[in-house]
Order: sequence, then C-alpha cells, then structure tokens
Amino acid sequence: MRIAVIGGGALGSACALFLRRFDTRVAVDVIEPDPGLRLASSARSAASIRQQFSTEVNVELSRFGLELLRNASEWLAVDGDAVDLGFVESGYLFIATGEAGAQALRDAHAVQRAAGAAVGLLSPSDLAQRVPWLRSDDVVLASLGERGEGWFDGYAFARALARKARALGALWHASAVVGFERRAERLHAVHLADGSRVEADAFVLAAGAWSRAVGALAGVDVPVFARRRTVFVFNGPEPLPRTPLVVDPAGVWFRSEGSGFIGGWSPGANEADPDDLPLDQPDLDQFDDRVWPALAHRVGAFAALRRTHAWDGYYEVHPLDHNALVGPHPRCPNLLLACGFSGHGLQHAAGVGRGIAEWLLHGRYASLDLTALSPARAAQGRPLVERAVI
Repeated sequence: MRIAVIGGGALGSACALFLRRFDTRVAVDVIEPDPGLRLASSARSAASIRQQFSTEVNVELSRFGLELLRNASEWLAVDGDAVDLGFVESGYLFIATGEAGAQALRDAHAVQRAAGAAVGLLSPSDLAQRVPWLRSDDVVLASLGERGEGWFDGYAFARALARKARALGALWHASAVVGFERRAERLHAVHLADGSRVEADAFVLAAGAWSRAVGALAGVDVPVFARRRTVFVFNGPEPLPRTPLVVDPAGVWFRSEGSGFIGGWSPGANEADPDDLPLDQPDLDQFDDRVWPALAHRVGAFAALRRTHAWDGYYEVHPLDHNALVGPHPRCPNLLLACGFSGHGLQHAAGVGRGIAEWLLHGRYASLDLTALSPARAAQGRPLVERAVI
C-alpha cells in the first residue's frame, strides 16, 4: 500500500508517523511546499491544549494529545535524543457573565467530566479566592481545568512529529500540488509543481488553510476557509503569578508567556467566512479596539499594559459547526480529510493522525471512534456543533 499525505504540518506529519509506526510495509509520501513551515498554522499558533470542549470526541482527542505531550521523548525521540516541547501544564479558565453562558459551562462540564477530564466549576466567591487578581464581581460562573491543560512549543511539536515520521521511513516532497489524476470516484496520482508525479492507493488531505484549494484540484468540495488570527505579546508594570489561559465573554483570551503575556480576540461562529489572506499583516488596530479594553476590564494590572509584538496565523475554519472534517470524502472514498479544525488542530493532531492511520490500514477506527467528525455530515448539512470555540 502507498499513501500520499498532502500537508506536512503537525496533522500531516502525525498521519505519516502513525502509518509507519503501525505498518512499515506501507509507503508514505508527504507533500509539503513549505518544509520549514514558515506559513503553517503549526508554527503560528498559540499552541495550547485543553480538555474543556463541548463535544466528547474533542475531549478524548485532547486526552491523547496530552499523553503525547507529557511523554514526548517516548513517542517522538529519534536515536535516543530527548524531545523537549516546552509543555507548561496550566489550566484554561472560562468565564461566564450571564446565565446563558453559565448554562453552557454546566452543559460542557457534564461532557468533560463524563470523559474523565479534571475540570471544576467555580462560583464568583470561589473564583475570587482562587484568582484574586481577576475581576469577578460580574461573573456568574467559571470553569477551570485542574489538570491536563496548558501550552507548549507548537513549532517544535510539528518538527518533532515530522522528524519521527522521517526516521520511521516516510518520504518528504518539497513541492506544491498542481493537479490530480482521477478515475471515476477515486484518485490515482497527484502532480507536483516540480514536474514529479506520485501514485498512491489513498490520499490524505491535511493542508490546513489550503485544503479547500487542494480539494478543488481533486474535483471535490472541502468547506474549509482560511481565517486570520492575530496574537499579541504584551507586558505590564505590575507582576502577576503565572495565569491560566483565561477566556473572557468579551471574546478575548490571554495567558502567561515567559515574563509577559500573549492574547488575542477570538470572534465566534457569526464572523464572516471568506478566506482572509495574506499573512504577515497582523491586525494591530484590533488590540486597541477590542483586546485592551477587555483585558483592562478583567484584570486591574492590565490597565497600563504595553503591546510589544504581534504575529498572525490561520485558523482553518469549518463554518458549519467549527469541528474538524476527518475521514473519507463522500464523493471520493480514497481521499481522507484531516482538516477544518477551527483552531484546535494542533492539540488534536496526534489523535487524528492515529485515527487516520487506523482507518487506512484496517478500514475502521480502533483506538478512538472519530466517526462523529465524518465529512459526510457537511454534505448532509448535519452539524456536530462545538460551542467552546476560542
């Protein structure tokens, strides 16, 4: 069997790694036009992991991602070299200031606890005691990850996945896809910009924000859109203890980063859906218009903060329900999708890579059932809504 994986970021590399880990007889070709991942979401992400999702499959994917982060050297070491992904275990803190938001936290909490996540609900008085530097007089309820959440070096993670996949025998092609050969409902080969051609029995589309354009070359619709996000780096004159990753109802998030902080604005599902290109144009006005006012309201010490840096990157958004598309495309059964994660792809890369490999090798999911994320639901207009979108 020969598999062509389109996309060499964290998701594509994880697919290649698990294919070779499970069966060394499988030939794996990874096609990535940006091998340094300069533009990839893997390198431009805020690189965090949480178990506070509203859908069970996302909680379970995070739990496996956590296993890999906590034991990176066991999973990803090459020639005995230790792997340091800079994992900082520090929870997420979701805040609700209205009853509707509080009920959403309660509903999600039930899902999270049933899946085994260590998450606690905090009353305003609990919150004031646990996080005294945070304004809580307008809070109705909060949700705090007690264990199994935090942040890490996303670029190092993606590179470590790729290095391990190569060590296991996967081959990389530093070129872009320009076309496919298709026979009836099945793909047969992919053509690259360097003039080469790669035949395969099956293809995995893990091209992130570029997945829709690559899908069009194969003659199929992949409803994934590039949506730009800006991350701001800032500090202030008053020191704070290490913070959790705080998600405010105003649509703003922040967390500690070194001696300072990073944060940004995370508009939800009502934002317009067209592709937002190009990169390297961070929206600096967003900081003054949206981010700073929310930060100053929530944390008194942020009233005199100073922005020092900013960068942008893509969310690869699946607007139907903000959940990933994972599995065979309904109009092309030997094209498997691993895209559309809407901001949580990096933390779910390991679990999805494992699942895609299982499907290709055995025709079913063995470790974790990812059927709920099937692309068929998009064609049918049948959403699996993820409400905890950041």
